[in-house]
Amino acid sequence: MSDIRRIGAGPRMSKAVVRGNAIYTAGQVAEKTKGGSVADQTREILGLIDELLAEAGSEKAKILSVTIYLSDISTFAEMNGVWDVWVDKDNPPARATVEARLVAPDYKVEIAVIAAK
Repeated sequence: MSDIRRIGAGPRMSKAVVRGNAIYTAGQVAEKTKGGSVADQTREILGLIDELLAEAGSEKAKILSVTIYLSDISTFAEMNGVWDVWVDKDNPPARATVEARLVAPDYKVEIAVIAAK
């Protein structure tokens, strides 16, 4: 287990897990902008991902795969408006976006990534 590092570990889950050269984040949701717009929540979440990746020794250019959960798929364009500004244009990851019922109605976006170190 010494080759596994957990970031933000709590009683139920970790915010991220690092093993070897791979970083796996839990689904990130907005707290400061919870209940706000999809754009605001997406912006906050991407900032959280930047912070987690930095703590794990990586950056967004090294993201391999992303799964985005939207509570309402009709907000896809709004989310993409923020994503397109943030994503590393020279190193875009593989990505899936799905509509899903999230844990509470105030959460409109959840994002999980897998990245390399």
